[in-house]
Amino acid sequence: MDFYQTDLTQLHDDLVNKKISATELTKETFDHIKGNEDQVKAFINLNEDAAMKRAQEIDEAGIAGDQLVSGVPLAVKDNILTKGLTTTAASKMLEHFNPVYDATVVDKLNKAGYINVGKTNLDEFAMGSSTENSAFFTSHNPWDLTRVPGGSSGGSAAAVAAGDVLGALGTDTGGSIRMPASFNGVVGMKPTYGRVSRWGIIAFGSSFDQVGWLTRTVKDNAYLTSLIAGNDEHDMTSSLKEVPDWAANLNDSTSVKGLRIAVPKEYFDDLDEDVHDVIKAALDHLESLGAIVDEVSLPHTKYGVPAYYILASSEASSNLQRYDGIRYGFRAKDVKNLEDVYVRSRSEGFGEEVKRRIMLGTFSLSAGFYDAYFNKAAKVRRLIAQDFDDVFKDHDLILGATGASTAFKIGAEIDDPKKMYMNDVLTVPVNMAGLPSMSVPAGFSAENGMPVGLQIIGKPFDEQTIYNAGYVFEQTTDFHKEAPKLGGQN
Repeated sequence: MDFYQTDLTQLHDDLVNKKISATELTKETFDHIKGNEDQVKAFINLNEDAAMKRAQEIDEAGIAGDQLVSGVPLAVKDNILTKGLTTTAASKMLEHFNPVYDATVVDKLNKAGYINVGKTNLDEFAMGSSTENSAFFTSHNPWDLTRVPGGSSGGSAAAVAAGDVLGALGTDTGGSIRMPASFNGVVGMKPTYGRVSRWGIIAFGSSFDQVGWLTRTVKDNAYLTSLIAGNDEHDMTSSLKEVPDWAANLNDSTSVKGLRIAVPKEYFDDLDEDVHDVIKAALDHLESLGAIVDEVSLPHTKYGVPAYYILASSEASSNLQRYDGIRYGFRAKDVKNLEDVYVRSRSEGFGEEVKRRIMLGTFSLSAGFYDAYFNKAAKVRRLIAQDFDDVFKDHDLILGATGASTAFKIGAEIDDPKKMYMNDVLTVPVNMAGLPSMSVPAGFSAENGMPVGLQIIGKPFDEQTIYNAGYVFEQTTDFHKEAPKLGGQN
């Protein structure tokens, strides 16, 4: 099955009309994954036996016309709980953790009839921008196997880019869906905070984390996001707002004519020249379609990264205190006393980046430094949100690059945490404000041929306008149709 030659709607029609069975489709999917996996390394865990059994059951029961994902193979990031299937968060701490319940998003997908082909690789506990922080291995970018796929949802993005699946679930705390989407030339949506339940997601930063999809097309993303969105009684931060049928509202008459687009001058400050050229061409294209493009200012953007890493690390230090070697997870051997259990289990179970963020967060929350760091960062967060509010008074969307560069070489930045953190400079402000944002393929670097993503930011709970603009851009360009040639640099 070549997923670059189909989409969710076409695949569903083929399943309903028995041009292909769910069993055949699932087998072809696993054959494709196995053909790529030695090079791409997108998956921590494959779910082949259970998936094949599930496909057979779906074929026997039949697929109804309104069950769009029934019998469709999809992938799940490995920090999202899946009952009976190991969920590791790419950490030695949870290497053998087998959940006893499904995350709400997985439960919704199960009821819709999807087939889970496996769990994708990530930076440990979703802390990173390259998947190099995985405790198990680094995933590779299908466009150039010497480059990173981004992070933390790098495995999910690589799986979609490699044509393994039409869609893969990811999580986004500071850009962890959108940055991999940009690096891999796929679509990645971070919905409004609270739009999708976080129940059953292994927590990193609870006031930032949000679940979303990486897909090949905008329409597939719109449908799949509506499938998992909505209020959840298990998650008190999930919104009560009604979930629109975003995909149904996308059609040939969708237009950007008259749409007021804001382009922050700060979003061009540190762009690589090749990225700048692609984004400028994308904005010119939208303007030629009738959009009104204005330059604006988001003056507190430059404070986003330092404030984010104080706040998110503080939340991480609190969330990760449960991994103590006592209740569940990794426990050090040959310990001598209770303190030894705590110290050695956490020292040996967590990787370097996770320990770095725990220490940063604990320091920021300590009695002597709370006001100087955490409290000040929280005030900056409010200022960043206010910047967005001010711009959205007169504009429908905010656009710019998803990342300042294309995917970098494996090993190039892993030893420089500050440089790695700055990769998120254009994505973290969105999470600070809780806004919806999507990265769509905008073209390719003239320097190295790697994909470049266009970031589309919307007002709270206005995913529809984002999808509309992304759909128009996609349908009037051909970038999403380009497929990587595995085996080296394209």
